[in-house]
Amino acid sequence: MSLPARAKKSPMMKTLMARLALPLIAAMTLVPAVLTPARAEITITLDRANFQPLPIAVTNFGGDVEFGARIAEVITANLRRCGYFVPIDAQAFVEPSPAFDAAPQFSAWQAINAQALVTGRVTREGGGRLKAEFRLWDVFAGQQLTGQQYFADPNNWRRIAHIISDAIFTRITGLKGFFDTRVVFVDESGPKEARRKRLAIMDQDGANLRYLTRGEDLVVTPRFSPVAQEITFMSQRTGEQPHVQLLNLDTGQREIVGNFPDMTSSPRFSPDGQRIVMSLQQGGNANIYIMDLRSRTTTRITSTNAIDTSPSFSPDGARIAFESDRGGRQQIYVMNVDGSDVQRVSFGEGSYAQPVWSPRGDYIAFTRQKGGTFSIGIMRPDGTGERILTEGFHNEGPSWAPNGQYLMFWRDPGGQGGGKLYMVDVTGRVEVPVPTPSFGSDPAWSPLLTDVR
Repeated sequence: MSLPARAKKSPMMKTLMARLALPLIAAMTLVPAVLTPARAEITITLDRANFQPLPIAVTNFGGDVEFGARIAEVITANLRRCGYFVPIDAQAFVEPSPAFDAAPQFSAWQAINAQALVTGRVTREGGGRLKAEFRLWDVFAGQQLTGQQYFADPNNWRRIAHIISDAIFTRITGLKGFFDTRVVFVDESGPKEARRKRLAIMDQDGANLRYLTRGEDLVVTPRFSPVAQEITFMSQRTGEQPHVQLLNLDTGQREIVGNFPDMTSSPRFSPDGQRIVMSLQQGGNANIYIMDLRSRTTTRITSTNAIDTSPSFSPDGARIAFESDRGGRQQIYVMNVDGSDVQRVSFGEGSYAQPVWSPRGDYIAFTRQKGGTFSIGIMRPDGTGERILTEGFHNEGPSWAPNGQYLMFWRDPGGQGGGKLYMVDVTGRVEVPVPTPSFGSDPAWSPLLTDVR
Protein backbone atom coordinates (compact mmCIF):
# COMPACT_ATOMS: atom_id res chain seq x y z
CA MET A 1 0.00 0.00 0.00
CA SER A 2 1.31 3.44 -0.86
CA LEU A 3 1.65 5.63 2.21
CA PRO A 4 1.31 9.42 2.27
CA ALA A 5 4.88 9.53 3.56
CA ARG A 6 6.29 8.82 0.10
CA ALA A 7 9.12 11.29 -0.34
CA LYS A 8 9.12 13.82 -3.10
CA LYS A 9 11.92 15.82 -4.59
CA SER A 10 11.28 19.14 -2.91
CA PRO A 11 11.71 22.34 -4.95
CA MET A 12 14.64 24.51 -4.02
CA MET A 13 14.11 26.41 -0.82
CA LYS A 14 13.39 30.07 -1.38
CA THR A 15 15.31 32.71 0.53
CA LEU A 16 13.41 33.46 3.70
CA MET A 17 13.16 36.28 6.19
CA ALA A 18 10.89 35.68 9.19
CA ARG A 19 10.70 36.41 12.90
CA LEU A 20 9.48 33.75 15.31
CA ALA A 21 7.02 35.64 17.49
CA LEU A 22 7.09 33.28 20.48
CA PRO A 23 8.03 34.35 23.98
CA LEU A 24 10.10 31.17 24.16
CA ILE A 25 12.53 32.36 21.52
CA ALA A 26 11.54 35.85 20.50
CA ALA A 27 15.12 36.75 19.67
CA MET A 28 15.47 34.15 16.93
CA THR A 29 15.15 35.14 13.29
CA LEU A 30 15.39 33.19 10.07
CA VAL A 31 17.50 34.95 7.45
CA PRO A 32 18.76 34.26 3.93
CA ALA A 33 21.05 31.25 3.49
CA VAL A 34 24.63 31.97 2.62
CA LEU A 35 24.62 29.74 -0.46
CA THR A 36 22.07 29.05 -3.17
CA PRO A 37 21.03 25.37 -3.01
CA ALA A 38 21.48 23.20 -6.07
CA ARG A 39 19.12 20.57 -7.40
CA ALA A 40 18.70 17.66 -4.96
CA GLU A 41 19.35 14.03 -5.82
CA ILE A 42 18.77 12.45 -2.40
CA THR A 43 15.30 11.11 -1.65
CA ILE A 44 13.84 8.71 0.90
CA THR A 45 10.93 6.49 -0.16
CA LEU A 46 9.24 5.18 2.98
CA ASP A 47 6.64 2.89 1.44
CA ARG A 48 9.11 0.38 0.05
CA ALA A 49 9.30 -3.00 1.76
CA ASN A 50 13.10 -2.85 1.66
CA PHE A 51 13.35 0.67 3.08
CA GLN A 52 16.75 1.44 4.59
CA PRO A 53 17.53 4.56 6.69
CA LEU A 54 19.78 7.11 5.00
CA PRO A 55 23.41 7.30 6.18
CA ILE A 56 24.13 10.90 7.19
CA ALA A 57 27.15 12.60 8.74
CA VAL A 58 26.57 15.50 11.13
CA THR A 59 29.85 17.27 11.86
CA ASN A 60 30.59 19.46 14.86
CA PHE A 61 29.77 23.06 14.00
CA GLY A 62 32.84 25.28 13.84
CA GLY A 63 33.33 28.64 15.52
CA ASP A 64 32.13 28.51 19.13
CA VAL A 65 33.34 25.01 20.05
CA GLU A 66 31.02 24.50 23.03
CA PHE A 67 27.76 25.48 21.34
CA GLY A 68 28.83 23.94 18.03
CA ALA A 69 29.28 20.52 19.60
CA ARG A 70 26.02 20.77 21.57
CA ILE A 71 23.95 21.72 18.54
CA ALA A 72 25.47 18.94 16.41
CA GLU A 73 24.79 16.43 19.19
CA VAL A 74 21.09 17.34 19.39
CA ILE A 75 20.70 17.25 15.59
CA THR A 76 22.34 13.82 15.48
CA ALA A 77 20.08 12.49 18.25
CA ASN A 78 16.95 13.86 16.53
CA LEU A 79 17.79 12.29 13.18
CA ARG A 80 18.68 8.95 14.75
CA ARG A 81 15.51 8.78 16.85
CA CYS A 82 13.16 9.50 13.95
CA GLY A 83 14.29 6.25 12.34
CA TYR A 84 14.75 7.54 8.80
CA PHE A 85 18.47 8.31 9.13
CA VAL A 86 21.56 6.50 10.37
CA PRO A 87 24.05 9.06 11.69
CA ILE A 88 27.62 7.89 11.03
CA ASP A 89 29.97 7.58 14.01
CA ALA A 90 32.11 10.71 14.27
CA GLN A 91 35.22 8.56 14.74
CA ALA A 92 34.97 7.66 11.05
CA PHE A 93 35.02 11.30 9.91
CA VAL A 94 37.97 12.40 7.81
CA GLU A 95 37.06 16.05 8.48
CA PRO A 96 35.60 16.23 12.05
CA SER A 97 34.77 19.93 11.56
CA PRO A 98 35.07 20.95 7.89
CA ALA A 99 35.59 24.56 6.91
CA PHE A 100 32.15 26.09 6.56
CA ASP A 101 32.94 28.43 3.68
CA ALA A 102 34.38 25.75 1.40
CA ALA A 103 32.95 22.70 -0.32
CA PRO A 104 33.62 19.44 1.55
CA GLN A 105 36.02 16.75 0.31
CA PHE A 106 33.20 14.71 -1.21
CA SER A 107 35.39 11.74 -2.08
CA ALA A 108 36.40 11.35 1.57
CA TRP A 109 32.77 11.33 2.69
CA GLN A 110 31.81 8.95 -0.11
CA ALA A 111 34.49 6.55 1.19
CA ILE A 112 32.55 6.12 4.46
CA ASN A 113 29.20 5.91 2.60
CA ALA A 114 27.84 9.21 3.91
CA GLN A 115 25.05 10.01 1.47
CA ALA A 116 24.21 13.30 3.18
CA LEU A 117 26.47 15.66 5.10
CA VAL A 118 25.68 18.47 7.53
CA THR A 119 28.25 21.19 8.22
CA GLY A 120 27.83 24.29 10.31
CA ARG A 121 29.24 27.19 12.24
CA VAL A 122 28.22 28.97 15.45
CA THR A 123 29.51 32.43 16.31
CA ARG A 124 28.77 35.14 18.88
CA GLU A 125 27.22 38.35 17.61
CA GLY A 126 27.07 41.76 19.22
CA GLY A 127 24.88 41.77 22.31
CA GLY A 128 25.70 38.12 23.02
CA ARG A 129 23.39 36.59 20.41
CA LEU A 130 24.30 33.32 18.75
CA LYS A 131 24.52 33.11 14.99
CA ALA A 132 24.09 29.51 13.82
CA GLU A 133 24.61 28.52 10.18
CA PHE A 134 24.27 25.13 8.53
CA ARG A 135 24.58 23.50 5.12
CA LEU A 136 23.12 20.21 3.96
CA TRP A 137 25.07 18.45 1.20
CA ASP A 138 24.28 15.61 -1.19
CA VAL A 139 27.63 13.81 -1.02
CA PHE A 140 27.44 11.64 -4.13
CA ALA A 141 25.96 14.42 -6.29
CA GLY A 142 28.47 16.91 -4.89
CA GLN A 143 25.76 19.51 -4.38
CA GLN A 144 24.38 21.66 -1.59
CA LEU A 145 20.73 20.96 -0.89
CA THR A 146 19.97 23.85 1.44
CA GLY A 147 21.66 26.32 3.76
CA GLN A 148 20.26 28.67 6.37
CA GLN A 149 21.33 30.82 9.28
CA TYR A 150 19.60 31.74 12.54
CA PHE A 151 20.08 34.27 15.33
CA ALA A 152 18.97 33.54 18.88
CA ASP A 153 19.63 34.07 22.55
CA PRO A 154 22.20 31.51 23.75
CA ASN A 155 19.63 30.06 26.15
CA ASN A 156 17.67 28.88 23.10
CA TRP A 157 20.49 26.90 21.51
CA ARG A 158 18.52 23.64 21.76
CA ARG A 159 15.68 25.13 19.78
CA ILE A 160 18.12 26.18 17.06
CA ALA A 161 19.17 22.52 16.87
CA HIS A 162 15.54 21.38 16.57
CA ILE A 163 14.77 23.90 13.82
CA ILE A 164 17.86 22.83 11.86
CA SER A 165 16.81 19.19 12.35
CA ASP A 166 13.41 20.03 10.88
CA ALA A 167 15.00 21.72 7.87
CA ILE A 168 17.15 18.64 7.20
CA PHE A 169 14.24 16.25 7.72
CA THR A 170 11.95 18.21 5.40
CA ARG A 171 14.54 18.72 2.67
CA ILE A 172 15.31 15.02 2.38
CA THR A 173 11.95 13.35 3.14
CA GLY A 174 9.59 15.95 1.67
CA LEU A 175 7.62 15.84 4.95
CA LYS A 176 6.91 18.63 7.37
CA GLY A 177 9.20 18.64 10.40
CA PHE A 178 8.28 17.80 13.99
CA PHE A 179 11.39 18.32 16.12
CA ASP A 180 10.61 21.93 17.08
CA THR A 181 7.67 20.85 19.24
CA ARG A 182 6.74 20.20 22.83
CA VAL A 183 4.81 17.45 24.61
CA VAL A 184 2.45 17.85 27.54
CA PHE A 185 1.77 14.70 29.57
CA VAL A 186 0.77 13.39 32.99
CA ASP A 187 3.84 12.82 35.14
CA GLU A 188 3.24 10.05 37.69
CA SER A 189 5.39 9.42 40.75
CA GLY A 190 5.12 7.51 44.01
CA PRO A 191 3.68 4.06 44.83
CA LYS A 192 1.06 2.64 42.50
CA GLU A 193 -1.65 2.81 45.18
CA ALA A 194 -1.08 6.55 45.73
CA ARG A 195 0.37 8.04 42.56
CA ARG A 196 0.98 11.75 42.45
CA LYS A 197 -0.13 13.03 39.05
CA ARG A 198 1.07 16.36 37.71
CA LEU A 199 0.83 17.97 34.32
CA ALA A 200 4.28 18.39 32.83
CA ILE A 201 5.62 19.86 29.61
CA MET A 202 8.90 19.19 27.81
CA ASP A 203 10.57 19.31 24.42
CA GLN A 204 9.75 16.35 22.19
CA ASP A 205 13.12 14.78 23.10
CA GLY A 206 12.52 15.03 26.86
CA ALA A 207 14.61 18.15 27.52
CA ASN A 208 13.50 21.38 29.27
CA LEU A 209 10.91 19.68 31.47
CA ARG A 210 8.76 21.77 33.80
CA TYR A 211 5.64 21.06 35.85
CA LEU A 212 2.36 22.85 35.21
CA THR A 213 0.37 21.60 38.23
CA ARG A 214 1.45 20.68 41.75
CA GLY A 215 -0.39 17.39 42.21
CA GLU A 216 -3.32 18.39 44.43
CA ASP A 217 -5.82 17.44 41.71
CA LEU A 218 -6.17 14.36 39.54
CA VAL A 219 -5.33 15.43 35.98
CA VAL A 220 -5.85 13.50 32.73
CA THR A 221 -6.18 13.99 28.95
CA PRO A 222 -4.24 17.22 28.37
CA ARG A 223 -4.56 18.60 24.83
CA PHE A 224 -2.78 21.46 23.03
CA SER A 225 -4.46 24.32 21.25
CA PRO A 226 -3.40 24.18 17.59
CA VAL A 227 -2.91 27.95 17.41
CA ALA A 228 -2.15 29.37 20.86
CA GLN A 229 -0.10 28.74 24.00
CA GLU A 230 -2.98 26.97 25.73
CA ILE A 231 -3.88 23.47 26.80
CA THR A 232 -7.15 21.95 27.91
CA PHE A 233 -7.41 19.01 30.30
CA MET A 234 -9.69 17.26 32.79
CA SER A 235 -9.11 17.92 36.47
CA GLN A 236 -10.76 16.49 39.57
CA ARG A 237 -10.33 17.54 43.17
CA THR A 238 -11.18 15.02 45.89
CA GLY A 239 -14.92 15.00 46.59
CA GLU A 240 -15.78 17.09 43.52
CA GLN A 241 -16.93 16.37 39.99
CA PRO A 242 -14.27 16.30 37.26
CA HIS A 243 -14.23 19.43 35.11
CA VAL A 244 -12.60 20.52 31.88
CA GLN A 245 -10.09 23.32 32.39
CA LEU A 246 -8.05 25.71 30.25
CA LEU A 247 -4.45 26.60 31.11
CA ASN A 248 -2.53 29.47 29.52
CA LEU A 249 1.10 28.31 29.26
CA ASP A 250 2.47 31.86 29.17
CA THR A 251 0.64 33.26 32.20
CA GLY A 252 -0.20 30.10 34.16
CA GLN A 253 -3.83 31.23 34.42
CA ARG A 254 -6.37 28.41 34.82
CA GLU A 255 -10.12 28.49 34.34
CA ILE A 256 -12.95 25.95 34.33
CA VAL A 257 -14.72 25.54 30.99
CA GLY A 258 -18.43 25.80 31.76
CA ASN A 259 -20.29 25.27 35.02
CA PHE A 260 -21.83 21.87 34.38
CA PRO A 261 -23.39 19.97 37.30
CA ASP A 262 -22.15 16.61 35.99
CA MET A 263 -18.80 15.25 34.85
CA THR A 264 -17.18 16.70 31.75
CA SER A 265 -14.32 14.87 30.06
CA SER A 266 -12.28 14.24 26.90
CA PRO A 267 -11.79 17.88 25.83
CA ARG A 268 -10.17 18.73 22.51
CA PHE A 269 -9.72 21.98 20.58
CA SER A 270 -11.14 22.73 17.15
CA PRO A 271 -8.55 23.37 14.41
CA ASP A 272 -8.98 27.15 14.75
CA GLY A 273 -8.66 27.02 18.54
CA GLN A 274 -11.98 28.84 19.01
CA ARG A 275 -14.07 25.90 20.23
CA ILE A 276 -13.75 22.87 22.48
CA VAL A 277 -15.53 19.60 21.87
CA MET A 278 -16.07 17.42 24.94
CA SER A 279 -18.22 14.75 26.53
CA LEU A 280 -20.78 15.58 29.24
CA GLN A 281 -22.12 12.83 31.46
CA GLN A 282 -25.80 12.89 32.39
CA GLY A 283 -26.82 9.99 34.60
CA GLY A 284 -25.58 6.79 33.00
CA ASN A 285 -25.20 8.37 29.56
CA ALA A 286 -22.73 10.76 27.99
CA ASN A 287 -23.12 12.97 24.95
CA ILE A 288 -20.90 15.22 22.83
CA TYR A 289 -21.04 18.99 23.23
CA ILE A 290 -19.24 21.89 21.54
CA MET A 291 -18.45 25.10 23.43
CA ASP A 292 -17.56 28.36 21.73
CA LEU A 293 -14.72 29.78 23.83
CA ARG A 294 -15.57 33.40 23.03
CA SER A 295 -19.30 33.40 23.78
CA ARG A 296 -19.22 30.33 26.09
CA THR A 297 -22.36 29.05 24.38
CA THR A 298 -22.71 25.27 24.35
CA THR A 299 -24.28 23.14 21.63
CA ARG A 300 -25.26 19.51 22.11
CA ILE A 301 -24.50 17.45 19.00
CA THR A 302 -25.32 13.85 20.03
CA SER A 303 -28.42 12.66 21.86
CA THR A 304 -28.45 8.95 22.66
CA ASN A 305 -28.87 6.63 25.61
CA ALA A 306 -25.28 5.49 25.12
CA ILE A 307 -21.86 6.73 26.18
CA ASP A 308 -20.44 9.01 23.47
CA THR A 309 -16.97 10.28 24.30
CA SER A 310 -13.40 11.01 23.05
CA PRO A 311 -14.42 13.41 20.25
CA SER A 312 -11.80 14.68 17.77
CA PHE A 313 -12.19 17.25 14.99
CA SER A 314 -11.06 16.61 11.44
CA PRO A 315 -8.35 19.10 10.40
CA ASP A 316 -10.85 21.09 8.31
CA GLY A 317 -13.24 21.30 11.27
CA ALA A 318 -16.11 19.84 9.25
CA ARG A 319 -16.37 16.42 10.92
CA ILE A 320 -15.87 14.78 14.29
CA ALA A 321 -14.70 11.27 15.12
CA PHE A 322 -15.79 9.82 18.47
CA GLU A 323 -16.24 6.55 20.32
CA SER A 324 -19.60 5.17 21.39
CA ASP A 325 -21.10 1.98 22.80
CA ARG A 326 -24.43 2.67 21.11
CA GLY A 327 -24.07 -0.61 19.21
CA GLY A 328 -23.32 -2.62 22.34
CA ARG A 329 -19.53 -2.32 22.28
CA GLN A 330 -17.11 0.61 21.99
CA GLN A 331 -16.64 1.48 18.33
CA ILE A 332 -15.50 4.51 16.35
CA TYR A 333 -18.02 6.73 14.57
CA VAL A 334 -17.70 9.79 12.34
CA MET A 335 -20.30 12.56 12.00
CA ASN A 336 -20.67 16.05 10.64
CA VAL A 337 -19.82 18.84 13.08
CA ASP A 338 -23.55 19.48 13.66
CA GLY A 339 -24.14 15.84 14.64
CA SER A 340 -25.71 14.74 11.37
CA ASP A 341 -24.76 11.82 9.11
CA VAL A 342 -23.37 9.53 11.85
CA GLN A 343 -21.46 6.57 10.40
CA ARG A 344 -19.68 3.72 12.13
CA VAL A 345 -16.17 3.22 10.70
CA SER A 346 -14.58 0.50 12.90
CA PHE A 347 -15.52 -3.09 12.11
CA GLY A 348 -12.57 -5.22 13.21
CA GLU A 349 -12.47 -7.62 16.13
CA GLY A 350 -12.44 -6.13 19.61
CA SER A 351 -13.34 -2.70 21.01
CA TYR A 352 -12.16 0.57 19.46
CA ALA A 353 -11.60 3.77 21.42
CA GLN A 354 -9.74 7.11 21.61
CA PRO A 355 -10.02 8.16 17.94
CA VAL A 356 -7.71 11.03 16.95
CA TRP A 357 -7.79 12.61 13.50
CA SER A 358 -4.43 13.08 11.78
CA PRO A 359 -3.36 16.69 11.08
CA ARG A 360 -3.11 15.66 7.40
CA GLY A 361 -6.65 14.31 7.46
CA ASP A 362 -5.64 10.99 5.91
CA TYR A 363 -5.93 8.76 8.98
CA ILE A 364 -7.70 8.34 12.29
CA ALA A 365 -5.55 6.84 15.05
CA PHE A 366 -7.17 4.63 17.68
CA THR A 367 -6.69 2.24 20.59
CA ARG A 368 -8.05 -1.28 20.09
CA GLN A 369 -8.64 -3.83 22.83
CA LYS A 370 -8.83 -7.44 21.77
CA GLY A 371 -8.68 -10.03 24.51
CA GLY A 372 -5.85 -9.03 26.81
CA THR A 373 -4.02 -6.98 24.17
CA PHE A 374 -4.16 -3.23 23.63
CA SER A 375 -3.06 -1.98 20.23
CA ILE A 376 -2.35 1.42 18.67
CA GLY A 377 -3.47 1.58 15.06
CA ILE A 378 -4.61 3.81 12.23
CA MET A 379 -7.40 3.64 9.65
CA ARG A 380 -8.67 5.91 6.92
CA PRO A 381 -11.61 8.14 7.85
CA ASP A 382 -14.00 5.76 6.08
CA GLY A 383 -12.67 2.79 8.10
CA THR A 384 -10.62 1.21 5.32
CA GLY A 385 -6.91 0.49 5.40
CA GLU A 386 -6.75 -0.42 9.08
CA ARG A 387 -3.19 -1.03 10.25
CA ILE A 388 -1.94 -1.98 13.71
CA LEU A 389 1.30 -0.16 14.48
CA THR A 390 2.13 -1.66 17.88
CA GLU A 391 0.45 -3.92 20.41
CA GLY A 392 1.07 -5.31 23.87
CA PHE A 393 -0.30 -5.68 27.37
CA HIS A 394 -1.49 -2.07 27.69
CA ASN A 395 -1.08 0.70 25.11
CA GLU A 396 -3.23 3.83 25.16
CA GLY A 397 -3.65 7.47 24.27
CA PRO A 398 -2.35 8.05 20.72
CA SER A 399 -1.42 11.65 19.86
CA TRP A 400 -0.27 12.85 16.44
CA ALA A 401 2.89 14.78 15.67
CA PRO A 402 2.04 17.96 13.71
CA ASN A 403 3.34 16.41 10.46
CA GLY A 404 0.97 13.42 10.70
CA GLN A 405 3.86 10.98 10.31
CA TYR A 406 4.40 9.95 13.95
CA LEU A 407 2.27 9.09 16.95
CA MET A 408 3.09 9.28 20.64
CA PHE A 409 1.35 6.97 23.12
CA TRP A 410 1.89 5.45 26.55
CA ARG A 411 2.47 1.87 27.59
CA ASP A 412 2.00 0.29 31.02
CA PRO A 413 3.75 -3.07 31.45
CA GLY A 414 1.69 -3.94 34.55
CA GLY A 415 2.89 -4.88 37.99
CA GLN A 416 4.21 -2.20 40.32
CA GLY A 417 5.73 -0.22 37.48
CA GLY A 418 4.03 2.54 35.56
CA GLY A 419 3.44 4.03 32.16
CA LYS A 420 6.17 5.11 29.76
CA LEU A 421 5.88 7.24 26.64
CA TYR A 422 6.74 5.91 23.17
CA MET A 423 6.84 7.21 19.62
CA VAL A 424 5.87 5.15 16.56
CA ASP A 425 5.67 6.13 12.88
CA VAL A 426 2.77 5.38 10.53
CA THR A 427 4.66 2.54 8.86
CA GLY A 428 5.08 0.74 12.20
CA ARG A 429 8.81 0.28 11.50
CA VAL A 430 9.99 2.92 13.96
CA GLU A 431 9.19 2.62 17.67
CA VAL A 432 11.33 4.38 20.27
CA PRO A 433 10.90 5.37 23.94
CA VAL A 434 10.44 9.02 24.87
CA PRO A 435 12.40 9.92 28.03
CA THR A 436 10.53 11.20 31.10
CA PRO A 437 11.82 11.66 34.67
CA SER A 438 9.45 9.09 36.15
CA PHE A 439 6.30 7.37 34.92
CA GLY A 440 4.22 9.11 32.26
CA SER A 441 0.83 8.83 30.55
CA ASP A 442 -1.62 10.76 28.34
CA PRO A 443 0.89 12.47 26.03
CA ALA A 444 -0.24 15.27 23.72
CA TRP A 445 1.94 16.69 20.97
CA SER A 446 2.07 20.42 20.30
CA PRO A 447 1.99 22.05 16.89
CA LEU A 448 5.30 23.27 15.48
CA LEU A 449 6.28 26.17 17.69
CA THR A 450 6.76 28.38 14.62
CA ASP A 451 3.04 27.83 13.82
CA VAL A 452 1.78 28.96 17.24
CA ARG A 453 0.90 32.52 18.20
